[in-house]
Amino acid sequence: MPFPTAGVAFKPQHFDEAMVASAAGLWFEVHAENYMVDGGPRLTMLAALRRLYPISLHGVGLSLGGAERPDADHLAALKRLVDRFDPFLVSEHLAWSRIGSRCLPDLLPVPRTVEALACVTRNIDIVQQALGRPILIENPAHYLPHDDARWDEPEFLHQIVARTGCGLLIDVNNVAVAANNLGYDPVAYLAALPHAAIGEIHIAGHTPDPYLGRHLLIDSHDQPIAEHVWHLLDLLLDAAPSRPVLIERDGNIPPFVDLLEERERAATLLMEKDACHV
Repeated sequence: MPFPTAGVAFKPQHFDEAMVASAAGLWFEVHAENYMVDGGPRLTMLAALRRLYPISLHGVGLSLGGAERPDADHLAALKRLVDRFDPFLVSEHLAWSRIGSRCLPDLLPVPRTVEALACVTRNIDIVQQALGRPILIENPAHYLPHDDARWDEPEFLHQIVARTGCGLLIDVNNVAVAANNLGYDPVAYLAALPHAAIGEIHIAGHTPDPYLGRHLLIDSHDQPIAEHVWHLLDLLLDAAPSRPVLIERDGNIPPFVDLLEERERAATLLMEKDACHV
C-alpha cells in the first residue's frame, strides 16, 4: 500500500465511494468502539476497506485520564480489533469518561497535576503492554482554564511521552479552539510540543457557541475546516513534516467528494512540505 499521507474519517454511508477512491496515500480512520462487535456488517465493511487502504483505530472510551485502571473488557475488545485489522496507528484521548461502571458521554479534562500524571502514565502503560505496541495520545480541546496545573499542556505532554514511550496525535483544531477559549498563543503552543513524538495530526471544523459567539468555540467536527486551522497545520508541518493528516467530520456529514477536496488540500500541503525538507 502507498505510505499514508492524508486520510478521511470513515463513515459507512461513504463506503461505496471509498472503495473506488484512487487518491495516492489515502487512508481511513474509524472510532474503535463502533467496531467492537463479534460480527455482522460493520466488521465486514471494515475488512473490505482494510484490504484496500491503511486504517487507524481512534478510541474514545479507555478513560486514560481517570483515576481507575482501563476497563479490562474494553481493553480486551480493543486488542481483538487491533489483532484482526493490524492498523498502522492506534490512538486515544487525553481525557477521562468513567467512574466505576458509569460511563459519561463526554471526554472530560485531565488536571495537569502530579497525581493526574501518575494515573495517566499508569493507564497508558497498561494499554501499551496489553496491545503490544505504542499508542498515540490526543491533546484535548478546552473550555475552562486549569488553575491548579503544575505544567502547561505542551510540557505535560512531554512528561507523558518521556515516562511511557507513547506518541502524540496533535489535533490542530483542538489547539485553535482551546487557544481561543483560554486566551493563549496557538503558535507558541505548537512550537513547544515534542515534535519527534508526533505520529499523526487531526484537523477538523468548529462552531461558535450559540450564546457567546466566537468568545467560546466548540469542537463540533460538523463544519468545514477554518482557514486559521489550515494555517496552524502549515506551521506544524514545518516542525513535524511527513506526518499522516486526518480530515475529521462527525456531524453535518457532506458528500464524500467534499471531504476528498479537503483531503486533497492536506495532501498537497504535505507534498509541498516534504519537497522543502529534501
